[in-house]
Amino acid sequence: MKEENIKLRRVIILLVAVCLVLPLAAFGCGRRAGSAGVVNVHNWGEYIDESIFAIFERETGIRVNYSTYETNEALYALMRRGGANIDVIIPSDYMIARMIEENMLQELDFSNIPNFSLIDDRYIGLEYDPDSKFSVAYMTGTVGIIYNTAMISENITSWGALFDERYSGQILMFENPRDAFGIALKYLGYNINTTSESEIREAFDMLVGQRPILQAFVMDQIFDKLESGEAWIGPYYAGDYLIMAENNPDLAFARPIEGTNFFVDAMCIPRDAQNKTNAELFINFMSRTDIAMMNMDYIMYASANYEAAAEFAADLSHDSREIMFASDATLANSNVFTNLPHETLVLYNDLWIELKR
Repeated sequence: MKEENIKLRRVIILLVAVCLVLPLAAFGCGRRAGSAGVVNVHNWGEYIDESIFAIFERETGIRVNYSTYETNEALYALMRRGGANIDVIIPSDYMIARMIEENMLQELDFSNIPNFSLIDDRYIGLEYDPDSKFSVAYMTGTVGIIYNTAMISENITSWGALFDERYSGQILMFENPRDAFGIALKYLGYNINTTSESEIREAFDMLVGQRPILQAFVMDQIFDKLESGEAWIGPYYAGDYLIMAENNPDLAFARPIEGTNFFVDAMCIPRDAQNKTNAELFINFMSRTDIAMMNMDYIMYASANYEAAAEFAADLSHDSREIMFASDATLANSNVFTNLPHETLVLYNDLWIELKR
């Protein structure tokens, strides 16, 4: 899927990383900083190259404690319960807006984040954080349908394929309400940010009708199921498709004609974070061009760092570039999730619980 020069660069990056983390006596790659505490990072699964933590630790003396979550909603629930010792989180646009509204995040000290200057202007001052006080954009991407061409011979072009009885028992669906309802709403021709109860209930009815032909609701489990052929079709994020296709070249990716979701995930600091300065240093590190390049090469999402994104995109084939870096035409047919009014969120929650019974 990716070009040979990208594979070669992986080897070069690995060698650089080894040089950075081995003792000074062996390679003379730099001087180890003194101990400066920890930073507790909580991120989506399969969404960072964990090898770069050793570089950060060597450069700063700050130890990275790393843990993962599967959905924005799971992260939100954890934060609401309190008691979570977390310094950096990476929620999506609509969840950032909700957390800001509910005073769950703290403002950043950008004097500790000079690499903010490398963030593409397209991802600064967006609706979820209009004054760019609480977040630094991390990665961007779109949602589409991933399907096994060895099992499905037709070209998939519509969200309707996920409701097609011909694929009964082989269909996967998102294990989170915004993505699942968003798909049904798009297929029905509605705005994914609708607050209309009747439209949301119509989408709910579609999801209820889908239940008998579903194999499973999934998040990261989709990797094993689609790569192994255990399931044939499911919706997921474009960057993850590029990783899956390396392991199963029969997999294909489609952005449905009805349109899709374009998302921005960003790095934030919870209100109760105990290591704020360390968190800001980590955010700055993750925004650095060489680190963003290493990270993109591992997770295959589009970095918000404009230098890294431009260099990486230049090395991709046309098809891979269009999947990883959505074109203007794709973006014109996409929507970003926004935070919804309280009563709409309650409706979503109630319907989701009913759907999953």
